[in-house]
This record gives sequence, C-alpha cells and structure tokens, in this order.
Amino acid sequence: MAGRISVVKVSGHCLDDNDLIKQFARIAAKSDDQVVIVHGGGVEISQLQRKLEIEPKYVDGLRITDADSLALVEMVLCGSVNKRLVRYLLAAGVDAQGLSGVDRGLVRARQMQHKSLDMGYTGEVVSVRGEVITDLLALGVTPVVAPVSVGDRSNLNLNADPVAGAIAAAIGADEVVFISNVAGVMADGSRLATLTRKRALALIESGVIQGGMIPKVESALDVLSSGLPQAVITDLTGWAERGGTTFIGSNAESRVSEELCQ
Repeated sequence: MAGRISVVKVSGHCLDDNDLIKQFARIAAKSDDQVVIVHGGGVEISQLQRKLEIEPKYVDGLRITDADSLALVEMVLCGSVNKRLVRYLLAAGVDAQGLSGVDRGLVRARQMQHKSLDMGYTGEVVSVRGEVITDLLALGVTPVVAPVSVGDRSNLNLNADPVAGAIAAAIGADEVVFISNVAGVMADGSRLATLTRKRALALIESGVIQGGMIPKVESALDVLSSGLPQAVITDLTGWAERGGTTFIGSNAESRVSEELCQ
C-alpha cells in the first residue's frame, strides 16, 4: 500500500440529496489519495423516528439512543444510507465496499458516560482494528464505514466524527477531512485558510467561533490530539479544490511560528 491516505467524514446533510451524493462520488473518483469514507445520517434517523412517533433526544449535541432507536440507527446507517452511498460511488467508478464498525470488529466501543443522564446505546470509541481498513486499501478498495460499532453487550451508536478520527489514527492517515455544508471557519466574513490549536481555542473563547461550528472545530482539534498532522473542515467544493480550513498540529505550528519570526 502506498500513497497519501485521507479519511473523509461526510455528514448526513450531504447524503439525502441525490445531486450532492453524485458530486461527492465524482470528487472521490478523481482523488489522487487513498480515501476512507466515514458517514453520518442523523437527518434520516430523526425523520424515521418521528414517522414512528419516537421523539429524537439529544444532550450536548449528541443523540441519546434507546433500544428502539438503536434498531432504527442500524437500519438507516448500516442499511439505506451506507448502501446508497456505495451505489453512487460504484457508479462513479470507485471500487467501494460498505461496512460498519461491527464488521470484523473494526471499532470496539463502550457506553458513553454523562454526568447526569443515561446515554443508553450511545457509545464512544475504545479501539480500532486498523488492518481491516488497510487490507482493503491494499486491494484498491475504498471502505465506506457506518459508525455503528461493537459494544460488550450490544451494538452501539457512535458519532461519526470521532470514529473518523479514531480510524485515521489507527491507520496512520495523513489527514481527516470533515465535509458538511460550510466552506470552513469564518472570521470577519472571510474563510480562515489555516488554524493552529492555540488560535482556534482563542477564537472559541472570544465568540468568533460559535454555535454549530464549535463541535466541528473540537472534532478537528481531537484529530490533532491523536497525533495526526492535520484536519480540514470544508464543503464539497472545498474538498475538490483542497480548500476549507486546515488545522495544523504541533510540528507544523512550530514551523509556522518560525516562519513568522524570520
């Protein structure tokens, strides 16, 4: 296996629109990188919950998954969303294979703990069996991963962002790209091309980064904490053009500081 490896997390907002999925598949097909795709699907999960008169419940932006909701999560993420994405990738010429964190024990998980609430079947990553991914990449296959994972007593529903970061760390990827409907981190009306950890935290504290952008930035910073060199927040156009906002790790941060001093 050779070449640059990108783990790409695509949000559910891009996956319930056929035009956006086609665009995503075309970009993936043209990529020079070896790509590992991790996807969400929260929009469709919530829609199905409401149809079945199950009210979606959240805390701190995370879904609380009860037993009935877990069955729906498995149906949507491992079933309809995963297979739809694989179908579009195949049509674009990508040799894609769908799987979940459960398959071959790819992602082991435990129940997520909260100080005041029972998170039910919502989980967090314990470990990743990286060779499941690297074996596929060595065959020229693009893995498409749903974030349902293996717990001690049941499968668990995990947020796709930390799953993408954990997989990237396990396989020594070069970057994680978080794709959603935003072009990157904005400040004073302009997109920030590069952010260090220090500056990102300062922008959160000052309120420049706020609302739904905060968890996206925190996910990017978690990627840096795992030892990966960089993470990117962008939209589909930014991914195609290698744009967006790139978060750089400690080594790159030191180089930036040195360059500024020269």
